[in-house]
Amino acid sequence: MVAHLVRLKLRLLANGLRRSVWQVVGLVVAALYGFGAVTGALTGLVVLSTQDAEFIRTVLVLAGGLLVLGWWVLPVLAFGVDETLDPARFATFSIRRRPLLTGLALAGVVGVPGVTTALVALTTTVTWRRHPVAVPFALVGAVLALATCVVGARATTTLLAPLVTRRRFREVVAAVVILPLFLLGPIFSVLAHGIASAQNVWPQIARAAGWTPFGAPWALAADAADGQWVAAGLKVVISLATLAALVAAWSWGLDATLVQGSGRGRTRTRTRGLGFFGRVPATPTGAVAARCLTYWTRDSRYAIGVAIVPLVPVMLWFGFHGGAAMLAAGPLVAYMMGWTISADIAYDGTSFWMHVAAPIRGRVDRAGRVAAAGLVGLPVVTVMTLLSVAVAGRWDAAAPILGLSLGLLTSALGVASVVSARVVYQVPHVGESPFSSKQGGSTASLVSQTLGGLVLVALVLPEVALGIAAVVTGSALLGVLALVVGVGLGTTLLVVGVRLGGDLYDRRAPQLLATLVSFT
Repeated sequence: MVAHLVRLKLRLLANGLRRSVWQVVGLVVAALYGFGAVTGALTGLVVLSTQDAEFIRTVLVLAGGLLVLGWWVLPVLAFGVDETLDPARFATFSIRRRPLLTGLALAGVVGVPGVTTALVALTTTVTWRRHPVAVPFALVGAVLALATCVVGARATTTLLAPLVTRRRFREVVAAVVILPLFLLGPIFSVLAHGIASAQNVWPQIARAAGWTPFGAPWALAADAADGQWVAAGLKVVISLATLAALVAAWSWGLDATLVQGSGRGRTRTRTRGLGFFGRVPATPTGAVAARCLTYWTRDSRYAIGVAIVPLVPVMLWFGFHGGAAMLAAGPLVAYMMGWTISADIAYDGTSFWMHVAAPIRGRVDRAGRVAAAGLVGLPVVTVMTLLSVAVAGRWDAAAPILGLSLGLLTSALGVASVVSARVVYQVPHVGESPFSSKQGGSTASLVSQTLGGLVLVALVLPEVALGIAAVVTGSALLGVLALVVGVGLGTTLLVVGVRLGGDLYDRRAPQLLATLVSFT
């Protein structure tokens, strides 16, 4: 049964690759990243092997502990692990629990993250080449660490599944994740200073971490190299006890999942009236706009775009210590808010069939989506622009910066209207983490977003150049001209984008729907 589950995982992955060329490209890119990680780790470990045993212990225990912690925590933040073999699908089969758990655990290693982690863990043995007695312990520790990673990830996601399926939990987690992601620069600066000023403390921290479930497997070889056999034996016990506890927790959570179901798809909604549908004109364009406004207020994938807005000036402040750099906040927010709809149809998923079956004309669809994004983006961009001007103390630059921001917002909406009608790719489903990515989806997203972004940059060069010139020179005439050109050029690109995107939509709507269906 164990071998059957592993073969089933491989077969499902192979079938998925046959369905989409983007999945093949995504797997190749992920494999290249994994190869780079393994190569870099091997190089670093060979260099590390020339150091003394205490330094090796410090690096391996701390880095390995973070690796284990990442396996446990990141799937929860991403709202799940790879569910190619969803345990709920085996509820109707009389499979004994031990083979099922073993098979699912081994199948969890099948994939780029699992293989990469396994290779990196096993290559830690080369670090102890100057201490032959520690090599067998390093190998045992690597196996225990890999098992702790995989089983721990399964246990945490299974136990927290009832919470993960709740919308409020997902929104809180998304908010918690996004803050450190967009403040990595300041965080790294503080960490670098802290690391440099506390070099003598890290060995003590590593020794303490070696007695935790996260660091115990990585500390085995170091204890063996130091001849501390009792400590090594105790850490084997800690690792095995941790693994046993994780298996028990996973088994208990799996029982609840198989008997009661995962709870996915069960949501409680409270509706009052028609919502946005009762507040917009009773036209096809109004209906599309109301549907998209509902997304903007209830879908975490759109909410992330709004949540990023307050972080933009914070990053500029930390990165450039305030000053004139704060003036870039408005244009940056304008670009992000306008470009959000470049994945609108992809976010629709299979529910896009309603637009195709209605049928809705392409220009109506494009105009409705632009209207919704504009209703959200216009006040946000205006307020952010004026606030950034106030913080920078450059009210003389208000006109050109406002013109540049409004021009970028409308220009981005226009270009995005064409891009979303031309390319769809796999995106996180409703309720999934907005930071997660589907196999092949990240590559398609990168290519389409890069090409579309380059086109947008080329189209807005006149307004950008004029706006920068007005800010640098302080000319009132150039400032007014930048405002007029920004609004005028942006409006023109918006109208042209809606028309071109609408015509493209009319020709490609059935093909877009077929592509979205193939992703399910």
